[in-house]
Amino acid sequence: MITSRQVRAARALLGWTQEMLADEALIALTALKRLESESYKAVNDNTRHQVMKALEGAGIVFLDSDRGRGVLLVTNSSPEQRK
Repeated sequence: MITSRQVRAARALLGWTQEMLADEALIALTALKRLESESYKAVNDNTRHQVMKALEGAGIVFLDSDRGRGVLLVTNSSPEQRK
C-alpha cells in the first residue's frame, strides 16, 4: 500500500501539482488531498490504485523494503535519449 509521503515525493519528482495528478488519475482533487494528508483520513482503495497507476505510468517506481519506503523516478536511458 502506498503512503501519503510516497505520493507527495512522487509528485515532487515529476514536478506535478495536486491538480495535475488528480487529472491524470481521474479522481477528485479532494480525494487526492485526503490521500496525501498525514491525518490518516479514509481513502477508497480504488482511489489509491488510480493514483498509483497514474504515477507508475509516468515512470515512478514505489519501493518498500525492510529498510524503509520510497520512490524512484525511472527515465529512459537509451543512447538516443541521452543525446
